[in-house]
Amino acid sequence: MRDKRKKHRGPGRGARGADQPYVEGTTYNPHLKAAILEVVENQIRDDDPPETRETLERLLAAGNSRQQAIEMNGSALVEENWALLHDHKLFDRARLAALLEQLG
Repeated sequence: MRDKRKKHRGPGRGARGADQPYVEGTTYNPHLKAAILEVVENQIRDDDPPETRETLERLLAAGNSRQQAIEMNGSALVEENWALLHDHKLFDRARLAALLEQLG
């Protein structure tokens, strides 16, 4: 009798966000990381807030790779989200801008 369960063969081409496999033992949740980086990419594409794009350009000019700069932008976004969810604060664009300014 054949086992009909699908074998995990790793991510398919272009697997993103929740479609990425989660490997036990990693120090971060890759699903959450992918979602955060997608938000950063959307902010850059939409130029909203413009500080995200400006920070990307500043970090690139300082010699960071694009991936590093996107992840650094994501770290500021995570801090702002922590203030929203953990500290029950309202979104504060000036606070996010200040976090972005500290990067680099």
